[in-house]
Amino acid sequence: MTVITDSVSLVSLCDKLSKEPFICIDTEFIREKTYWPKLCLIQISGPEGEPFAIDPLHKGIDLSPLFSLLINSKVVKVLHAARQDMEIFLHLIGQLPNPIFDTQIAAMVCGFGESASYEHLARKISNARIDKSSRFSDWAGRPLEKRQLKYALSDVIHLPQIYLTLKKRLTETGRESWISDEMAALGKQDTYITEPHAAWKKIKTRGVNPHIIAIVRELAAVREEWAKLYDVPRQHVIRDQSILAISASQPTTMEQLIRVRGLKGTLTKGKLGSSILKAIERGKNLELEKCPELPKKPENHPTAPAVVDLLKILLKVRSDENSIAARLVAKNSDLVEIAAGVEENAALIGWRRKVFGEDALKLIRGQLSLRINNGEVHIQASAEKKN
Repeated sequence: MTVITDSVSLVSLCDKLSKEPFICIDTEFIREKTYWPKLCLIQISGPEGEPFAIDPLHKGIDLSPLFSLLINSKVVKVLHAARQDMEIFLHLIGQLPNPIFDTQIAAMVCGFGESASYEHLARKISNARIDKSSRFSDWAGRPLEKRQLKYALSDVIHLPQIYLTLKKRLTETGRESWISDEMAALGKQDTYITEPHAAWKKIKTRGVNPHIIAIVRELAAVREEWAKLYDVPRQHVIRDQSILAISASQPTTMEQLIRVRGLKGTLTKGKLGSSILKAIERGKNLELEKCPELPKKPENHPTAPAVVDLLKILLKVRSDENSIAARLVAKNSDLVEIAAGVEENAALIGWRRKVFGEDALKLIRGQLSLRINNGEVHIQASAEKKN
């Protein structure tokens, strides 16, 4: 097992890999006590599957050659379930690796299920079994044990074959464009960066007036900025429930603020406490027309719940027939909109319309029906009604 701990060896490896058409990447990290993921190990291999582990925590190692490789546009970066790895590299490099290929997304259109794990793909494609017993190891501890390194390196050993197999299937079936939107989203910085004044949207707020929502937004923004500044998890600064409680009670003094249930008294002292009170005041005094609004839900037809259930069945049948993960074809929100009469959403555009959308509209219009025969659901065109 090759572990790189010095800059000279890393330069040599990256120079060699920069000449390859693609490389495979994985990481081990921890983030239980931080806002940003703490990178603890980088695993990398070339097309032949020879694995290397790079220790970013080793004193004196310069990761610049690796970062240059990751943004080298001539080399495809292959990852599995890439989102968290991409977030790590964006924070460290300031830009995203490019171009990339996510094998989990590709597997979803190649008949491997809803969210195919790396272990599942390794078993199905490479006939290999991955021992995941070291998955929740202390990756920040040093020295790393052999069993940890073996587990970590296994995540890139089979990735080349998985990539080549999926890429071939996509080409043979003409489905390369089917995953283009998802791949493109992974290459956008907005996917990983939460703007402070958009952070409130992740908090479940229901049945509240505009000014309370405004206070929630201001408090969530303060929390986001504080968490980033001090590199601590959001919930360690202020819990969601405390934000909602503060927004409802609207304390005006430090003494009142400290009494809010679930709020850590130590965190309300000093600048944070002052920032919270100022945020409350901003939200209370905001002009009504400038207050944020909860996302509007489409108006449901009286039969929409039942129609959504029928659409789910249709989606399952059509997805199975096309060997594609249903959640990649249409989200539940898409089904709700279609049931409510909306005829323009992601499920009704491009290849998704061909696989499912067109039939979904026909079902809504009564031009398609579902029937059960021998325990299986069948889809058929409805007979036209006679005058």
